[in-house]
Amino acid sequence: MILNYVFELLQFLFIVIFTTFLVSCVDYPILFGDKAPPGQTTGSHKVTIPDAIKPISQCVSGFSTPIVCFLVIALISWALRMVNIVWKVSQYIEIRSFYRDALKISTNELQNITWQEIQNRMMTYQLEHQMCIHKEQLSELDITHRISRFTNYLVAMINKEIIPVKFKLPFIGQRLFFTKGYLYNLEAILFWGFGSPFENDWHLYPDYKRSNKRQELSQRFSSRIFYVALLNVILCPIIFVWQILFSFFSYAEIIRREPGRLGIRRWSLYSRHYLRHFNELDHDLNLRLGRAYKPAAKYMNIFYSHVLALIAKNIAFFAGAMLAVLLALTIYDEFLLTIEHVLTAMTVLGVIVTSCRTLIPNEQDVHCPHKAMKSILCQIHYMPDEWKNQAHTAMIRDEFSTLFQYKLSFYLEELLSPLITPFILLYALRPKSLTIIDFLRQFTIEVEGVGDVCSFAEMDIKRHGDPKWLSNTDTERNKLSVARDGKMELSLINFQMRNPEWKPNPETSQYINKLKEHAISESITLSSSNQLFSNISSLHFSTLFNNRPGTSDNAAADEQLRPDTRITNSAFLQHSLGFMDGYSLPAEANNTSLRDRDINMSAMMLHEMHDRHVNLSPPDPSSPRERPYMRQMHVMSRSAMKETSQEEERQESTLNQNNISDQDNGISADAKSPQGYGTTPIV
Repeated sequence: MILNYVFELLQFLFIVIFTTFLVSCVDYPILFGDKAPPGQTTGSHKVTIPDAIKPISQCVSGFSTPIVCFLVIALISWALRMVNIVWKVSQYIEIRSFYRDALKISTNELQNITWQEIQNRMMTYQLEHQMCIHKEQLSELDITHRISRFTNYLVAMINKEIIPVKFKLPFIGQRLFFTKGYLYNLEAILFWGFGSPFENDWHLYPDYKRSNKRQELSQRFSSRIFYVALLNVILCPIIFVWQILFSFFSYAEIIRREPGRLGIRRWSLYSRHYLRHFNELDHDLNLRLGRAYKPAAKYMNIFYSHVLALIAKNIAFFAGAMLAVLLALTIYDEFLLTIEHVLTAMTVLGVIVTSCRTLIPNEQDVHCPHKAMKSILCQIHYMPDEWKNQAHTAMIRDEFSTLFQYKLSFYLEELLSPLITPFILLYALRPKSLTIIDFLRQFTIEVEGVGDVCSFAEMDIKRHGDPKWLSNTDTERNKLSVARDGKMELSLINFQMRNPEWKPNPETSQYINKLKEHAISESITLSSSNQLFSNISSLHFSTLFNNRPGTSDNAAADEQLRPDTRITNSAFLQHSLGFMDGYSLPAEANNTSLRDRDINMSAMMLHEMHDRHVNLSPPDPSSPRERPYMRQMHVMSRSAMKETSQEEERQESTLNQNNISDQDNGISADAKSPQGYGTTPIV
C-alpha cells in the first residue's frame, strides 16, 4: 500500500514534468525536419532526438504565463497529495501495529486469512482488553458499522433516490451520471469536508438531529453546495486538462494495441452503490460482481443490430483487405515502411478491423434473455420487478446498461466529469438540500460504542421492512422508511448468513424464522412425492438464514439426511430456477464457497416469494410445473437420482481406499479433523 502511494506521487510528477518538457523544451520544426539544427544545413545531417531538444536555459526562459501558473498549481496539488498520503501512511502504520500486536496477525498471514477470522479475533480482544469502553462486547454488526458508516449512508441515499443521478435531457431522454469526480464532491459535502454535517468520523452535529432547525440547516447546506460548485467551476479548466493528460498517457498505448478493449463492459460506479447490500464490505461486493460479469456480458451480447453487424462485417472486410496487402508488401520489401504515412495507415486499418469485430455477434450464441437475466439476478441480488418479465425488451436492456456500461462510456464520462459536475451540484443537488437534511435527521441513530450510523444499516425489519417482501410492517406508517427493491430484506439475509453467530433484535429474528418456515412449507409440496427432493430440501433449508448444515430447528427434517446422501445445494439450483441453454450458474462456481452459494439461493428464493406476493409469478403455486423457483425439479428428479447414485458409489469406493490407506499408516478415523463449513462442497 505504501509503495502504491509512492508511485502515485511519482506518476503525478512525471505527468507534470513530461508535459512541460513536451510543450516548452522540444523544437518541433527541427524534429519534423522543417528546419535544420543549429550549425547545420538542411539535409546534410540526419536529425536525432538530442538535436530537437532545447538547452535548459532556453527552455526555462521560454516558460509562458500559463505554463508558470500550471506548474504552481501542480506543485500545490502535489504538496497536498503528499500531506494526504503521509496522513494515510500514519494510519496504515497504526492499523498494522494493531493487527500485529493485538490480533497477532503478521503481514504475511494477512494475505490469506479470512475476514471472519479477523472479526472473531477482534471480538475476543474486546472481551479481554475492553478497547471499546462503552460496551463490554462488540458484535459483528458493530465492527461493520465502523468500517461502512459513510458507505451505508450513500447506499441508502441512492436507494431512496435522495442523491440525483438520473437526469432528463431534451432530445436525448433520461441519462445517468455518476462519476468519481461527482462521488468525491458528494463525500466532501456530506462527510469529511469543511462544514460537513458530521462533527467527526463517528458523530453527526447535534443540530442536525433537531427538527426545529431544519430550515436554517438547509439554507446553510445549500450555501455550502454553492461554494463547492463554484470551486469546481474555478478549477474546472485545470482538472479538465489533467483528465485529458492522464487519460492520454494511461490509455493511448492500450487503445493502439488493443482497441477492442473499449468495447468491453464493466460494472459502473452507480451499480457498485445500487447493488451493494447494507453493511457489505468491499471484498464481498467485488467477488459478487465478479461472478456476475460473465452472465451479464452474455445478456448484453443478446441485443445487437443486424444492420450494424452487417455494416461492420463489410467495413472489416474492406479494411482487412487493404491491411493484408500492406502487410504482404512489407514482408516482400521493408522499404515500404519508410514511405510517409504507411505505418499510420496500417495502424488505423488495424484499429478499424478490431473495432468492427467487436460489433459482429457470435453465431453460436443461444439467445435466452429471461434465463440470462435470472443468472444475473442470482449474483447481483437486486433488480426492479419490471426487469424480470421484460428482459427481452430494448428498454430493459438500456436500463441494465446503466449498471453494466462500456469502458468507452466510462472513460468519456470521467473525462467530461469536470465540466458537468459543477452544474449537477448547482441545479440538481442544491435544490435537494432540505431533503438531505431531513434524511440525516430521520435516519440517523446512535449506537452505543459505535456512534451515529444510518438506521437502514441496523437492518431493523420493524422500522424499514417492506410488506411486499413478507415483513409485518404498517404500510402507511412505514411508507417513507421502506427501502426499495427489497434492499433491507436481502441485506439482512446476506449479513445473517455471512455472520451466523450474530443475534438480531426480536422482530428481525421473527422475520428470519418466518422466512425459514415459509421455505420449509414450500418444500413439503414436492417432498411427499419426491424422496430426492425431500433430502435436498431438508439440507438446503437447514442452511438458510442462519444455521449451518444439520443444525436446523427442524430436527425431523434433519434426521432424514444421511451422510452418504447429502447433495450440494448448488447441484440442483440451476435446475430449480429453470436455467438452461448455457445460462447456468457462473462457470467459476467451483471456486465459490458453499456459503456464497447458499446466499445466492436464499436471495433467489426470497425474490420468488416476493414475485408471488406482487403477482409477478403464476397464481397457482401448488403446481410444480407453474412455480418458477421449482418448476424444473420434478423433471430433473430421475437424472439427479441417477447422478446421486453414481456419486455415492464413487464416494464409497474412495472412502474404502482412504480407510485402507489410513489403516496402513496407523491413523484412526476418529483422529481426523472435521471439515469446516464452506471449506469443501458437501456431496
